[in-house]
Amino acid sequence: MDGKGIRMERIMDRKTGRAVIIPMDHGISNGPMAGLYDMRETVDNVTNGGATAVIMHKGLIRYSYRGSGKDVGLIMHLSASTDVGSNANHKVDITTVEEAIKYGADAVSIHINFGDEYEPEMLRSAGEVSRICNEWGMPLIVMAYPRGHDINSYDPQKVAHCARAAAELGADIVKVSYTGDIDSFRDVVRGALAPVVIAGGPKMNTDMDVLNMVHDSIEAGGRGVSIGRNVFQNKNVEGITRAISKIVLEDYSVEEAAKFLKQ
Repeated sequence: MDGKGIRMERIMDRKTGRAVIIPMDHGISNGPMAGLYDMRETVDNVTNGGATAVIMHKGLIRYSYRGSGKDVGLIMHLSASTDVGSNANHKVDITTVEEAIKYGADAVSIHINFGDEYEPEMLRSAGEVSRICNEWGMPLIVMAYPRGHDINSYDPQKVAHCARAAAELGADIVKVSYTGDIDSFRDVVRGALAPVVIAGGPKMNTDMDVLNMVHDSIEAGGRGVSIGRNVFQNKNVEGITRAISKIVLEDYSVEEAAKFLKQ
């Protein structure tokens, strides 16, 4: 097994090849938000709940990573933009693969908004990051979203296109939005070739909505989740993480997993 394979085992479950990733990279784009004030507590809660990895920007690692308890994989996010300006969809690299290695990261992630006017720049950057990841044996997660003027971000054909493009750019794991039903998402997974995990999207109405989405994505062949706000803004962070982990890593039904929400 090469270095990339060894690192992949730090962010994915070794038995199932699936992942429960909790992204916490929202601060640069959105500023302080509920669930991300006491970062160390949040990381401990998702780790105790069974998460296989967390995603964060480099500056937060010193304040929040591995406070106590179980170990968890570290994915350092390289991309950023802010909602302060007018180009929130224009993601740029704010650090490098080499710096991620110095921070002890097990993988890196980047964000591409396909269809945005700055798409060519993001594609060029993604290609270079992928090349460097291969040199260092560093796994690459690509967050691939169709976003731009008059683009439906959940359109199955567009999501499938973005997933395949991310894989062809060199992604080891592709993160996309769930398309809303098993059949259409099965096409996304089949076309991507690389392992696909789903994003959580905006805060959902109920925990059962989250669990049903997770279950259906796994049924369609997905390899896990990368869910942020619907986890770290939950009133029971450890419970929702454990419920999701049971579905993803142990094939629990939604009803079986929901029992952990009450604990």
